[in-house]
Amino acid sequence: MFDILSFLEEKREGISHKSEDIEFFVNEFHKGKIPDYQVSAWLTSVFHKGMSQQEIKSFTLALAHSGDIVPFPRGFNAVDKHSTGGVGDKTTLIVVPLVAASGLPVAKLSGRGLGFTGGTVDKLESIPNMNVHLSTETFLKQVERIGCAISGHSMELAPAEGKFYALRDVTATVPSLPLICSSIVSKKMAGGASKFVFDVKCGQGAFMQTFPEARALAQALVSLSASLNHPSMAIISAMDQPLGEWIGNSMEVYEAIKTLQGEGPSDTELLSLHLAGAMIVLGGKATSLEEGVAIAHENLVNGQALQKMEDLIEAQEGEKKVCISPEKYLRPAKEKYTLYASKSGFLAELNARKIGEGVKRIGGGRTEQGDHIDLSVSVHLRAKQGDFVEKGNPIFDVYYTDNKKLQRAKPFFERSIHLVDIKPSIQNLIMEIVS
Repeated sequence: MFDILSFLEEKREGISHKSEDIEFFVNEFHKGKIPDYQVSAWLTSVFHKGMSQQEIKSFTLALAHSGDIVPFPRGFNAVDKHSTGGVGDKTTLIVVPLVAASGLPVAKLSGRGLGFTGGTVDKLESIPNMNVHLSTETFLKQVERIGCAISGHSMELAPAEGKFYALRDVTATVPSLPLICSSIVSKKMAGGASKFVFDVKCGQGAFMQTFPEARALAQALVSLSASLNHPSMAIISAMDQPLGEWIGNSMEVYEAIKTLQGEGPSDTELLSLHLAGAMIVLGGKATSLEEGVAIAHENLVNGQALQKMEDLIEAQEGEKKVCISPEKYLRPAKEKYTLYASKSGFLAELNARKIGEGVKRIGGGRTEQGDHIDLSVSVHLRAKQGDFVEKGNPIFDVYYTDNKKLQRAKPFFERSIHLVDIKPSIQNLIMEIVS
């Protein structure tokens, strides 16, 4: 017989739970039969005492099975990716068509932005008429028909995870490694994909700011997925400076399409090709990451990935001409403020977190989940880390609509840069592959 007080005492003392007790606990909380204050006590104990591998596995399974699992046919072999969140991170919009063009089905469930990091669902809403809320049935049929779909998370998928996350958010237990892993993997499992690639961001603009933290998360995600019979890989990527040239919802879609047209920034293309290459390896279309990257690159060069993006947008009722003339449909806000170099020097710092916080304050991000955002506000980087900038030359442009919001954001933008006399060493974008 399950006893909630005994269950709480176990974790408080660092004693491992039985799998059936974890499953019962998750289900009862999901049904509203266990109060928030008792679950909060348990989350705090997990934060301090941790969880065993078996406990994490049981908790993840219980979360995943608290709602629907997208029922792809046996052997369908769908792949998915997850990013831990960064600034200017528009890779999903490039990776999904790159992988689908290789013949692998891609079932991508994405979220909205929160805090200083952006969300794929918000970005896609910049495309006129785009439907980003597919039902489970529509999502399934679209992946089977054209090979890919990108949709917001349905409340039918892993609903208990959402309840636990809401409590983690208000009890200062978000940074718990077992809880992070369970949250991510349960949602990936519910999405129906069989194999996952994790893009674990590391640096000032990431959740994991140090390499040891990022490596620990990457290894934990790959280990947990393997224990649940879901092969995976993790790429640890640098996030000290924003990815690419544009930060802001509509203009990140613009950059993604320019990348699919073969005209994107080198860093955006490099990371996208590696993430796609890893997914192609997991899907069995390549035997090494190098071969996977080469296949993805061929899909970029021959235009098949761009065509697949057009197919996806059309299937989801969006304006597919955005793939031909993105500048016609995706424009930055009309007002512009430019940050100039106060002296000549090498750009040693282009702080992703501060730029992300600035974009949030001009209306491009949320403080709370229900906040309205302005899809047109953005930052356009005119220089990157390591570049030499002459005094008086532009470092980046800020496109905004509300001057009061700009004034609140200015300190973040102004403190995001640091110029030095000696060329600094720059961290490689791809820091480590974990498999």
